[in-house]
Amino acid sequence: MPGCVEIGSTVEGGNPEVKVEVNRQRMADFGLAMAQVGLTLQTAFSGNTDAKYRDGDFEYPIRIALDAFDRRSVEDIKSLSFVNPLGSTVYLKQFADVRQGTAPTRLERRDRSTSLLLTAQVIGRPNGTVTREIIKRLDPLPLPPGTQIKYGGDYKRQQQGIGTLGFALWASLVFVYLIMVALYDNWIYPLVVLVSIPLSVIGAFLAMALASENLTVFTGLGLLMLIGLVGKNAILVVDFANQLREQGVGLRDALLQATKLRFRPVLMTNIAMVIGLLPIAFAQGSGADWKNGLAWAIIGGLNSSMFLSLIVVPVVYWMFDRAMEKLGMGKREKVDLVE
Repeated sequence: MPGCVEIGSTVEGGNPEVKVEVNRQRMADFGLAMAQVGLTLQTAFSGNTDAKYRDGDFEYPIRIALDAFDRRSVEDIKSLSFVNPLGSTVYLKQFADVRQGTAPTRLERRDRSTSLLLTAQVIGRPNGTVTREIIKRLDPLPLPPGTQIKYGGDYKRQQQGIGTLGFALWASLVFVYLIMVALYDNWIYPLVVLVSIPLSVIGAFLAMALASENLTVFTGLGLLMLIGLVGKNAILVVDFANQLREQGVGLRDALLQATKLRFRPVLMTNIAMVIGLLPIAFAQGSGADWKNGLAWAIIGGLNSSMFLSLIVVPVVYWMFDRAMEKLGMGKREKVDLVE
């Protein structure tokens, strides 16, 4: 997989071993029990220390085991003998398959299941892109029954972070809306303000694409910050338009004056925030990568919201006001008749 380096596995080529697979039916036919066979094999290779040698006040264990000369090869192990209850001698090769193989140096278990952990470092490519390509290649592979693949590391943390940011995003939208409902004493005009938030996402993604930044948890944090930063542009226009309408100004004139008079404060605050973020966007050195993406996301969102909200918000305000008037939820404008 391009971008993966320092690939490692927790289980590597193991040590040579002799595998003994017992045919239980044939073993029972010879009158042997599994406990007897297992204990005999354990004594032959690991030894048995049940016997003790006592010398005065001291006691020494006596280890009884098969001589190393008699267990050098697979053929020697096949010739291990057992005595059944009838007194007959039975050899291991008569009821077991003995062969040489390899075993892992250590056994790992996770969630009470045997596990194998594969690790790699990602360099030169986004971690999410590499992981998606790995998942795309592994999913079609036929797996043995009872086998499953789980993904962890940075990908798991990224998924958890995105889920948390998604919840924070919706929660912040709800709280901002409720606060504006309390301030405006109206359930409709806060929706006009919320229209400016999606407009900032356009510039944020465009700026990240031009700066070759990836969508990470930190850039998502920048998008979350935009909810509070770009909402002020629409709030300035909507609030001033409401003030003009309370003074008797018509809807069209109120929107035009609000957009014209509030353009300067919107521009000034936007320029101030962008200039303050430029050092972070162009920062170099260790730990600057995640700061760059966050800064570019905010800069792009602020600029797109500044220009688009001054065009879209008045239009949406006009549409909502007309809809409220038709539904009988708004106040009709006063029209002065001049002879």
